[in-house]
Amino acid sequence: MPQPFVMPDFYVPYPARLNPHVEAARTHTRAWARERGMLEGSGIWEEHDLDSHDYALLCAYTHPDCGEDALNLVTDWYTWVFFFDDHFLEVFKRTQDRSGGKAYLDRLPLFMPADPADLPEPSNPVEAGLADLWRRTVPAMSEGWRKRFAEATEHLLYESLWELDNINEGRVANPVEYIEMRRKVGGAPWSAGLVEYAAGAEVPDRVARSRPLCVLRDTFSDAVHLRNDLFSYQREVEEEGENSNGVLVLERFLGCTTQEAANAVNDLLTSRLQQFENTALTEVPPLAVEKGLTPEECAAVAAYAKGLQDWQSGGHEWHMRSSRYMNEGMVGGPSHLDGIVGTSALDVRNLFGRPAASRLRALTHVPHQHVGPSLLPEFDLPYPLTLSPHHAEAKRRSEDWAERMGLLDGIWDRPLLEGFDLALCAAGLDPDATPEELELSAEWLTWGTYGDDHYPLVFGRPRDLTGAKEQTERFKACMPLEDPALGAASAVNPMERSLADLWARTAGPMSPEARGQLRDALDAMLESWLWELHNQAQHRVPDPVDYIEMRRSTFGSELTTLLCRLRHADALPAALHRTGTVRALERSVMDYATLLNDLFSYQKEIEVEGEVHNGVLVLQKFFDCDYPTAVAMVDDLMRGRLRQYEHVKKHEVPLLYEDFALDEEGRAAFGAYLRELEDWLAGILNWHRNVRRYRAEDVRSGAGTPLLRHAPKGLGTSAARVVELLGSAPR
Repeated sequence: MPQPFVMPDFYVPYPARLNPHVEAARTHTRAWARERGMLEGSGIWEEHDLDSHDYALLCAYTHPDCGEDALNLVTDWYTWVFFFDDHFLEVFKRTQDRSGGKAYLDRLPLFMPADPADLPEPSNPVEAGLADLWRRTVPAMSEGWRKRFAEATEHLLYESLWELDNINEGRVANPVEYIEMRRKVGGAPWSAGLVEYAAGAEVPDRVARSRPLCVLRDTFSDAVHLRNDLFSYQREVEEEGENSNGVLVLERFLGCTTQEAANAVNDLLTSRLQQFENTALTEVPPLAVEKGLTPEECAAVAAYAKGLQDWQSGGHEWHMRSSRYMNEGMVGGPSHLDGIVGTSALDVRNLFGRPAASRLRALTHVPHQHVGPSLLPEFDLPYPLTLSPHHAEAKRRSEDWAERMGLLDGIWDRPLLEGFDLALCAAGLDPDATPEELELSAEWLTWGTYGDDHYPLVFGRPRDLTGAKEQTERFKACMPLEDPALGAASAVNPMERSLADLWARTAGPMSPEARGQLRDALDAMLESWLWELHNQAQHRVPDPVDYIEMRRSTFGSELTTLLCRLRHADALPAALHRTGTVRALERSVMDYATLLNDLFSYQKEIEVEGEVHNGVLVLQKFFDCDYPTAVAMVDDLMRGRLRQYEHVKKHEVPLLYEDFALDEEGRAAFGAYLRELEDWLAGILNWHRNVRRYRAEDVRSGAGTPLLRHAPKGLGTSAARVVELLGSAPR
């Protein structure tokens, strides 16, 4: 069968190396798989299948430095996970048996208990393999690692239902949904856990869930999965009828040829690897200093990062050799070094050409280019707008509050704030709020928007990352969990005093659990502002996946949706909000709103402020396309996210009701929460259309941005204006 596309030139900057114990692992895992019933008689594999797939070779490439026993165990884990994938495909995906698949998956977590001695009796080869692997692995690892690895394994198992649902419906995911779900069902976060085991480099639990370590894991995962999608496209899409493949996703989203989609997937793979490198070099070292990691802990983190790099290069080598994948002509070719282990990384096309061009575009954006008025597509939002009747009163009170707190003494003044009319946004987000609730909501929006203007101006322009970090820590001190009223004692400037006031009034009446969730959402927003400053200091346009995920926090989406969610906390089980279904609903809505903001604010941010954080610009740089093309792509992505929300609402929410056995009251409460998410979208669109912040006449006159208000005016100030612009350029 001819290949559907020519394989692109991969970015593989690290040489692959082969573990010397590879033959011992082959012999061991063959016997192990037979003992667990995975070979003859399983109906899935025969011995020649296992031999041709050669998972021992995969593990020997991806874990080149571990000892024989560790390599045997890791190889058994990979043999198990690939057998599970083929078993689930044959028994449940091909037959489209969702109920049977769910019952099958529900049993598997029972074989990963806290106490490995407490295991049920296995009833099939998958259960037998997992039981044995869990007993052999967990004694060497900490409780923190066990929890993280069990969670990753459960995600890998349960999200197979998501793939099955898409196959049943003939549905191809949108790119953002696909990347997020592929991490879970694709298993690379699970692989990252095994890197910790094989490298003897367990990540310290106190930093394991920090942004830098999560980015290392997620970029590793995305690159692994995107590479696999390229190699497995023919088998998955053409032979098995799979819809979960990144090449197919971009082919449908971009409306392009399979070859063009394959090239775009490879560009995204390259971008994720370059994000890994940037995070490892610029974010991990400051984290180690901030958290006071010991030399031994720093060494473990470094070995973990190196282990992930080894996996990338080793996985690439294996894909080029395994009979499981499309790899014709990839071993052997024009170079006299081809065929020698690890020499794929010596191809200069890995370091120059498209990979170098994409990195160059991300680092050489020229700020303050004239772009003209923001281009806006038709926003076909199907949700009606309802406004609170208390809007005018909340506007007056919130503006008085801002003046009283001192927020109008520098960056903003009263006319500027009046033009922003943040109470109008609150009135659309929560049309049923009481006057007091609406005022508080408007004041939170005022504080967050002021902070969004304050950080780039006060800390971004002078590249004062230390000052920004110190201010962020002082903000956190203004939000004590035990007694929210005590936060005012730590406040020393207007932003701190206003935050302490909002925290006391909002968190004070809350339960300790809800207060903790609110604090987590605010911490995420504050840390995301530091992430923006970090990119600004490098003058680096973010990687598209990193941008989408962090934009939810920089926009304050998690904070505002949490406040909606907490209204229904008593009527709904807490676990429901942690499900993939609810997270998919919330993230779809968040992404629509953040990209909407990027469309409206493009001229303000790109032409006036010299920003690098805008979704339209991110796509311009990634796809090397013009402004109108990027606008059309953002519009398509927003529509895809909205379709995803409606799809999940129609098809997955009824299953959620059944899974949690929600009664009439619970279903009504969740339905009300969904309506609030829809109000949230309608209110945000209405606000953008009606305030003085983003229109061309506002951003050029200074009515829409504080940056122009502080520009020098008058005779002889043109030179000073040039100096100001240069101060925003990379140094």
